[in-house]
Amino acid sequence: MKFNNILENAFNMQSSLVTLRRTLHAYPETGFDLPHTKELVKAELIKLGYTPQECGKSGLVALAGGKHPGKTILLRADMDAIPVKEEADVEFRSRNDGIMHGCGHDMHTAMLLGAARLLKEHEDEIQGTVKLMFQPAEEIFQGSNDMIQAGVLENPKVDGAVMIHVMAGKPMPAGTVLVPGGGISMASCEQYHIQVKGKGGHGSVPHECIDPITAAAHIHIVLQEINSRELAGGAYGVFTTGHFEAGKTSNVIPDTADMWGTIRTIDPEAKVNALVKKRMTEISEGVAKALRCEVQVEFYDDCPCMVIDKELADAALKYTGELLGESAVSMADIGMDKPAGGSEDFAFVSHKVPTVSMFLAAGDSREGYIYGQHHPKVRFDDSVLSRGSAVYAYTAMRWLEEKAGGK
Repeated sequence: MKFNNILENAFNMQSSLVTLRRTLHAYPETGFDLPHTKELVKAELIKLGYTPQECGKSGLVALAGGKHPGKTILLRADMDAIPVKEEADVEFRSRNDGIMHGCGHDMHTAMLLGAARLLKEHEDEIQGTVKLMFQPAEEIFQGSNDMIQAGVLENPKVDGAVMIHVMAGKPMPAGTVLVPGGGISMASCEQYHIQVKGKGGHGSVPHECIDPITAAAHIHIVLQEINSRELAGGAYGVFTTGHFEAGKTSNVIPDTADMWGTIRTIDPEAKVNALVKKRMTEISEGVAKALRCEVQVEFYDDCPCMVIDKELADAALKYTGELLGESAVSMADIGMDKPAGGSEDFAFVSHKVPTVSMFLAAGDSREGYIYGQHHPKVRFDDSVLSRGSAVYAYTAMRWLEEKAGGK
């Protein structure tokens, strides 16, 4: 069976998906603190005939199919937003000040709810089970692993996993689906916090103080030598200080200076990551001591590389091609097959079961969608919502059909 009417059925629900997505966008929430978002998702699932179950701190799981024996495939959408004040000129802009859906997770949630509806409409045809995973806390790299620990990959046991991530700000037609090949597709990521401790005092008498800002600035500069002088030419290791904070006024030397940032590598064995962390600690301690300061280096919220299963990826490319024709594109064919520097906490799932992570173009830069994810002015083209829902549902049903021997 080819489920030929999936795309048509998805297009017929486009207006309701837009309404749903814009409601989610207007009331963004972060981390595990998603009361409004989770209740909206739960209510929609119940309305569709599902019995959603709590999973972990704030996750939801629902099952489609199960009427015929077969494998289980997991479809995932993340639900959390980012702590950024929205500047996009849209009528449904965030009502929650300082928080916005700047990464497109509102799009993902709406698309998976659309897929849930399509799967219900075709439930008798599902040759196995589709597990719907609505995940919190992706942006802090904690939600996926939290749901894994709570059993999302069990009862029934998951045999394959699929996620879609929208992207904007690229010169690519909206609705294009990009499918990677096998191997590592996204970098690992780990957060760091370096606190330099000195001795504060009046700015007019620096000789009576120990200035942590000077020490922290030197640490920040010297850390760049790790990348340029200590990593092999073929090694990928990027660390970025994105937040530097010290003092509250211009005429006072503070007691402390703090830096927060991220480390990203594409080494599945984490050897590069281990080297970077070791040298960051040694350099921070050495520079701080030379400038009479103390230092504390902390690493937290780590996320592994995303590993793509080639067999599942090849199957996903075939299925999206059946569904969308030339709008389904192999990333290798357009020179996008090298691992990306961005990170995704669904990587935890990819280290447990065969996984594919696809991308859906949702904002052509040639048509005014010039900003990318996490920018305060980013906009996403919600005309692609129905396509995303169809890709989710069709991919799941076709994979289960083939695994059941129904080619």
